[in-house]
Amino acid sequence: MKQTETPILIPSIPEDNISDLLEQRVIATPERIIFAVPEGGAWRDITATEFRAQVVALAKGLAASGIEPGDRVALICKTSYPWTLIDFALHYAGAVMVPVYETSSPLQIHWILEDSGARAIITETAEHASRVAEVRSDLPALTLDWRLDEGALDALVAAGADISDDEIERRRNIAVGSDMATLIYTSGSTGRPRGCVLTHSNFVDLARNAGAALDDVVQPGASTLLFVTLAHVFARFISVLAVHAGVRVGHEPDTSQLLPALGSFKPTFLLAVPRVFEKVYNSAEQSTEAEGKGKIFRTAAKVGVEHSEALDAGHVPFMLGLKFKLFDKLVFAKLRAKLGGNVKYAVSGSAPLSHYLGHFYRSLGVKILEGYGLTETTAPVSVNLPDKFKIGTVGPALPGHTIRIADDGEVEIKGIDVFKEYWNNPSATRDAFTEDGFFRTGDLGSLDEDGYLTITGRKKEIIVTAGGKNVAPAALEDPIRANTIISQVVVVGDQKPFISALVTLDMEMLPAWLNNQGEDPTMTRLEAARHPKVLAEVQSAIDEGNKYVSRAESIRKFVILPTEFIEANGHLTPKMSIRRDAILRDFAGEISKIYGDNPQTAAVETRP
Repeated sequence: MKQTETPILIPSIPEDNISDLLEQRVIATPERIIFAVPEGGAWRDITATEFRAQVVALAKGLAASGIEPGDRVALICKTSYPWTLIDFALHYAGAVMVPVYETSSPLQIHWILEDSGARAIITETAEHASRVAEVRSDLPALTLDWRLDEGALDALVAAGADISDDEIERRRNIAVGSDMATLIYTSGSTGRPRGCVLTHSNFVDLARNAGAALDDVVQPGASTLLFVTLAHVFARFISVLAVHAGVRVGHEPDTSQLLPALGSFKPTFLLAVPRVFEKVYNSAEQSTEAEGKGKIFRTAAKVGVEHSEALDAGHVPFMLGLKFKLFDKLVFAKLRAKLGGNVKYAVSGSAPLSHYLGHFYRSLGVKILEGYGLTETTAPVSVNLPDKFKIGTVGPALPGHTIRIADDGEVEIKGIDVFKEYWNNPSATRDAFTEDGFFRTGDLGSLDEDGYLTITGRKKEIIVTAGGKNVAPAALEDPIRANTIISQVVVVGDQKPFISALVTLDMEMLPAWLNNQGEDPTMTRLEAARHPKVLAEVQSAIDEGNKYVSRAESIRKFVILPTEFIEANGHLTPKMSIRRDAILRDFAGEISKIYGDNPQTAAVETRP
């Protein structure tokens, strides 16, 4: 059993809760800009003092409307300034937020509201409200609701005019560190979501210690544009960290408008999942291809990756350095400008980023700090730091954490951000921890000699072939998914003679790729799934993925499905992770067809 530990930097103060972070920010830097909201083509800044005043006014309205300390209040809302405003107002009112993904179905909403015992819900749109209305009759505890697009925030502020400052001060001080700050339901790849009880100390201690460890990232003058959903613990924690550290935060929920927003906001660091970095790279490649400069881009990318690898090796050859300087001016400077021109760091989680893209973005001047965590750990447990950085790992343990690898390879965690319990589920809580108090993550990983963690897969997802070979799907899926035209790939082969894959196409990138190949960009998904050039491109991506594994673990056959994995059909979780069991069940026919033929590397014809 291998173990690493990073001592805590900022000791815990048991009485502190999340609202204290804002109070301390206002005292330290009352005029520090900590938020900005879009206004026309620009951004209107909001200082710490102004934000606190808005939070208190909204908290008064919640109190006047009947919200009591300890009440659970659900929120369905896009990533936006009102989301965080409501979050902090609930803390000041003494209540507990229960975030709900915008994409949740009525039945999922029903389960979360019923299990949490939510007293109230805030929705953003009529469409959100209609999903709640479908199940509301069966939720007697739900007695209050507000709609943001009907002016709910202004109405609440007006309703709270007679509530005193002293009452809000009393309410915000009720919770101590060990009390529940939020109840977040894990999306889960199987079964019903479980409510994770995250405490105020989980957020406060993590924000203080992560802020100290990442001081180069969140230093004075730092800014970030949030576009990851705030219903996910990753973005939620970053929003709390930003208030603690005094980081200027903007929001852009529409990813189709991300590049213009980055250009105007000019953040210094980003928060994203690997798929975003893949899409930025693929979009740049296809746009330069359309301009007849695709070869230049690919050569520049290759030189950039080699330059980054040479930096890690400790020596950059003279000619490589010259080539890099040339391409830095011709290619990389333009890409940096598209990201706003000021981005130095990006924090990435949720899934592994390929080594190639890690080195590519580093050559761009953007260090992608891969990290690792779960809802049960309030997001990050480990993360690469500006001065402790290894591409391909998820970094060393953050201060206040111990990471160990069990004998079967499972990653186990003990630390300041590990959740308190699963709501109303003591048996699941007991099962989640070892006898000596370590949280069983369900992930497989390894620690190197310097204490850097690498995640190799999910314990429950290991495939055992008929020949007895253990295969971790992620090792194959992650590099293949980086291909321009591939959306998702699911490796199959449990108790089968060889490994195969189900592939879906990225219909956002496919038309540009087809056009650059001289093919019809309007062809349907089914037509594309059968097209020789598409099949050849997918085969090329699979050949690339097979380089990372042994022959026994390599993909021999694949099928391109004429569909997409989405949350609505049960194939993705709200955070866009694949539900492997559901996919294997729903595409059992396609899988059977793969293994009914001669086991050679080949595409299998798709069906409508």
